[in-house]
Amino acid sequence: MARAAVPGRLTWQPAIVAATRAETATARTLVLDVDGWTGHVPGQHVDVRLTAPDGYMAHRSYSISSAPGPGRLEVTVQAVTDGEVSPYLVDVAEPGDQLEIRGPLGGWFVRRLADRRPALLIGGGSGVAPLMSMVRAATNPTRLLYSTRSPSDALFSADLATAEAAGGGRVAVTKVYTRIAPPGWPAAPRRLDADALAQVAWPREADAVAFVCGPTGFVETMADLLVDIGHDSTNIRTERFGPTGG
Repeated sequence: MARAAVPGRLTWQPAIVAATRAETATARTLVLDVDGWTGHVPGQHVDVRLTAPDGYMAHRSYSISSAPGPGRLEVTVQAVTDGEVSPYLVDVAEPGDQLEIRGPLGGWFVRRLADRRPALLIGGGSGVAPLMSMVRAATNPTRLLYSTRSPSDALFSADLATAEAAGGGRVAVTKVYTRIAPPGWPAAPRRLDADALAQVAWPREADAVAFVCGPTGFVETMADLLVDIGHDSTNIRTERFGPTGG
């Protein structure tokens, strides 16, 4: 985006909760209406700020999970025990409530539509949120490898199935369950390893770009494995989620 647009992105502005959607027992998507919102690039995030009646303020960063579009965006929030912001967003916020946001933010971990290379998206847990925006906006071959503990912990299950079915082969989704697999699942629960990654990754000659998002240990391991199987390190982009979900 143009440098002149930066000050506007760094200004807090009101956002109205238009709707909420439960993703799991501990995660929720909030649909936000923002006057003057012009859209985002898949992979970007926003800061969300809450103000208590006594004036105390707290803010956290959350990835945008919706496809780009004007006037409205979606953020998907995983509740963090003892968190200052996420418990309110997941358990309390309701349509009509007003929050404050600033953004969109981020220029590295983004999937620009002009980039015609195939994409490999690797998400761990709630790290799939910014990748969901990339899936929804995909116009080029896109493969998502999603590691989650169990079916009940998986985000966007219905939306991912819809995107894969409607993509005409453009979008492929592979899930790996680390603790509990669905009945009849062809593979036993396991952590992502080099073999699982090699089955999904694009061949080296495809010059694919990879996006990896999740907890720090997960991201570092996946980035190393991608290099081990032949991916160019300059084509690997990573985003780490801290304990606050920011």
